[in-house]
Amino acid sequence: MNVFITGAAGFIGGSIATGLVRAGHQVSGLVRSAEQANELTALGIRPVIGTLEDGALLGEQARAADAVINAASSDHRGAAEALVEALKGSNKVLLHTSGSSIVGDACGGRTSDDIYQEDNLPQPTADKAARVAIDNLILEAAKHGVNSAVICNTLIYGHSLGVKRDSVQLPRLLKQARKSAVVRHVGPGQNIWSNVHIEDVVQLYSLALTRNVPGTFYFVESGEASFIDMTTAMAQALNLGQPQDWPLADAEAEWGYEMANYGLGSNSRVRGQNARELLGWAPKRTSVVEWILHEMV
Repeated sequence: MNVFITGAAGFIGGSIATGLVRAGHQVSGLVRSAEQANELTALGIRPVIGTLEDGALLGEQARAADAVINAASSDHRGAAEALVEALKGSNKVLLHTSGSSIVGDACGGRTSDDIYQEDNLPQPTADKAARVAIDNLILEAAKHGVNSAVICNTLIYGHSLGVKRDSVQLPRLLKQARKSAVVRHVGPGQNIWSNVHIEDVVQLYSLALTRNVPGTFYFVESGEASFIDMTTAMAQALNLGQPQDWPLADAEAEWGYEMANYGLGSNSRVRGQNARELLGWAPKRTSVVEWILHEMV
């Protein structure tokens, strides 16, 4: 297939693009600079220089492709609207990348028993309402001749398959630990996130290109872990002392409001059946703690 991917210079989009090239697809990737374009060219990906603000360019590339993957931003409504508009009536696949902080509880590192299913999502917090509205826009596009899906990733671990980029969450903990020689988590670190390895993420996107059922929402997860379990493993891998609790205010000063409260300080516990049942997805990596201990550093 001829696949157009936004965010092809990022961790998720770059890994997907590289995986699809290896699988024999022709891949075009949106990048912002000539430097990034050179990175993609070296990986066998055709670069398209532009930004998410350029709706005309997005539409042109979407119409020229057999399928589109939006992996640049879960929060850019203009880009989502441009892609949907370009693909209406085409029955082409549009895979939109979201993230499971949409069910995050911003609890300051305390635990929760709440687990969310794909067909029973909570009302979003005010912080996440705009993202959920974009997800719903994508799902609604299935009623207008777009083979659309929302792929809602959980905490992704593993090393990039494509360009040298980091994932969002664990590398921030690692950077702080290396800077201070103390591994820290938000609050008591009892909060739990579902998680998934990047190689399994790439496999899911690849399967969805040919097996997606229009209008499907997918949680992408193959296990879960508390942050204190992950930081304990990180401390062991780095030969540092036991991880320490960190007050939310200090975590916000280091990582910012969004990352401290949602990316690292919330619970996001979900279960994904749709990818397994509709796509035949069978994740191979199921232990983030083992990865941290043996592969992260």
